[in-house]
Amino acid sequence: MKNFDIGIIGGGILGTTISYWISNLYDSSVCVIDKESDVAKHTSGRNTGVVHTPFYLDPEKKKIFAKSAYLSRNLWKTLAIQTQSPWMEIGTIEVAIDELQHKTLEKYQKWGIENGVNEDSLLILDSNGLKQKEKNLECYSGLLCKDDVSTDYSKLTQEIKNISRQNSTEFIFQKTVKSFQQKNDSVQINFTDNSSIECKYIINCSGGNSLDIAKQFDLFESYSDLHFRGEYWIADSNYADIVKTNIYSVARHPEFPFLDPHWIKRANGTTEIGPNAVPVPTPETYDGFVTDIQTTISKLGDILTGGAKKLFLNPDFLSLITHEFRSSISKDAMVQRVMNFIPSLEPNYFTKKGTAGIRTPVISPEGNFIPDVLEREGQNSFHIVNYNSPGATGAPAYSALVVKKLQDKGFLKNPKSQKNSLWDFNSIIEQI
Repeated sequence: MKNFDIGIIGGGILGTTISYWISNLYDSSVCVIDKESDVAKHTSGRNTGVVHTPFYLDPEKKKIFAKSAYLSRNLWKTLAIQTQSPWMEIGTIEVAIDELQHKTLEKYQKWGIENGVNEDSLLILDSNGLKQKEKNLECYSGLLCKDDVSTDYSKLTQEIKNISRQNSTEFIFQKTVKSFQQKNDSVQINFTDNSSIECKYIINCSGGNSLDIAKQFDLFESYSDLHFRGEYWIADSNYADIVKTNIYSVARHPEFPFLDPHWIKRANGTTEIGPNAVPVPTPETYDGFVTDIQTTISKLGDILTGGAKKLFLNPDFLSLITHEFRSSISKDAMVQRVMNFIPSLEPNYFTKKGTAGIRTPVISPEGNFIPDVLEREGQNSFHIVNYNSPGATGAPAYSALVVKKLQDKGFLKNPKSQKNSLWDFNSIIEQI
């Protein structure tokens, strides 16, 4: 049986960056475990590729996400330049269709400044000002964020993996965790192929599966989660530049962690609209139409317990989910929602589906969506749950914070000088 000092469960963008920091600062033996054939095969590689500026994040309720996103932008830029990865400073406009939504934009502008964003990078424009920038955009007002970037998180994660591997991290792929066996000073990880490894310490950052793994350590037992698939449609190249900026719209239901459909300029040159938020049974259900809405909702409700089940008694939640199902079944329904601010669009402009991604929000015992990341320490383990959007944006800084917390707890001791100068650990920690 192979032994490691630290086993990181999850080869997404978070697990890979945590492995980078530990292997960069310590001589500990580190492994990253993932059931797929490579890193970033799920949420980390199935997203819009936007490096988000945290103007829309409540600095109180989403403090960790906001701070991590703000600090990580320049870290990603440094890596992108060094590795010749995509980095398109394209900007984003958050649009309001009426006075009420305009008030939300004013709130976002204040939040952004409180989160550290430069005032000159966040400008509120009226309808005429927006027309001057994007002639096909029609709305009441908009908040222009100049700092948003389009990149390729899958490639960036690959580059971090390469550096971490050079620092002696071992990446163990195509291994599915079956169970854990607690020992006095270690944890044995058993895989479905009947093989095992032993680690002195486990870091659980396995995305949509992280809550299930944490429960195997008797943590978060009264919490639930749900998986929501977000679908996209790709614009035909003849219409891809009708609008040249990312366009987001103010969420109609801010109490739920769903995004209203938006217009995205990807780093690969394509333009997409989406997403919706369709409930699915697993964090890897990327395909398949759900046509029987009521039966599906009932089935999901039957398998849920605690707080998640309470959500299915909420008429506003049920109404919203039903609406999201319709946009999954009908491309026209998705396009119609984007036409609220780009009215010149037509359904036939969108010829094929884009890459679907899945978000897995965690629900409290009271039936509310948890707004920020959750962390718990278990026996010989540390668990990161509910690490959702903009998690990819904030991964470099947040992963450094995780390492600092393990230092403060006494598990990681006496770091050495960094092995390379890509990102400076102490500088990040000082700003957090």
